[in-house]
Amino acid sequence: MSEHEETAIFAGGCFWCMVMPFDTLPGIKQVISGFTGGHVANPTYEQVKAHETGHTEAIKIIYDPTVISYAKLVDIYWQKTDPTDAMGQFQDRGDNYRPVIFVQNAQ
Repeated sequence: MSEHEETAIFAGGCFWCMVMPFDTLPGIKQVISGFTGGHVANPTYEQVKAHETGHTEAIKIIYDPTVISYAKLVDIYWQKTDPTDAMGQFQDRGDNYRPVIFVQNAQ
């Protein structure tokens, strides 16, 4: 990563639905969909969907903190998720759709 790149990782329902509110914002360099937080290396979508791996569908946001702050990304995240629903988000049900913010450091 370059000097002006940081990473945020958010889970909150279907990862495809999580991409949209972030990918068109100024300062967002890339939004990558995937799985995180599980106990199986390189799981397939079918394994995750079957609740066999402990993974959560998530997005990794690579952004320029001189253009958009991490706090702003978190504000957007809270508008798109329900943190009180640990078993999914909206119509996406199951532990693989739980809301999680994967922090990188103390800041």
